[in-house]
Amino acid sequence: MAMSRESRGKSLYNVDERRRRDASPWTLVQGILAPLQFAIFLVSLGLVVRYLLTGAGYEAATISIVVKTAALYAIMITGSIWEHEVFGRYLFAPAFYWEDVFSMLVLALHTAYLGALFTGWLDPTQLMLLALAAYASYVINATQFLLKLRAARLESAQASQVMGLGEAAQ
Repeated sequence: MAMSRESRGKSLYNVDERRRRDASPWTLVQGILAPLQFAIFLVSLGLVVRYLLTGAGYEAATISIVVKTAALYAIMITGSIWEHEVFGRYLFAPAFYWEDVFSMLVLALHTAYLGALFTGWLDPTQLMLLALAAYASYVINATQFLLKLRAARLESAQASQVMGLGEAAQ
């Protein structure tokens, strides 16, 4: 029987969740999409800042924001599938609750950008400023996930060390 999160302390994964995480093909997908999205973000950020500073390259900046938003949607959809496979729910699993909450803000801002772009609701400078707000929220959210990844790696290393000590004592 799996231990509840409360009975295992601050652990991100119980034994069954860790097994499902390690066996899921979506873990690899997330591992590929996350750095890809970050690379797209860096390029796009440069193009947005260039436009804001010089007024040049609006089309390139716009395309890059749309591509970044598509990458965000891809990672959110596949991340929800991953979360369901590992934790049994598509979003807001206790281990990633606050990351998912903040992800909703990130999605809302990126989606607002697309809505404003396609309806003509904002002028180009306003659109780029909205993109920067979306990007700031993305940086915070990416940091949340990087901290969770680090915690998971430390947890795995500690578990391996304890297992090694247990085997050495036998």
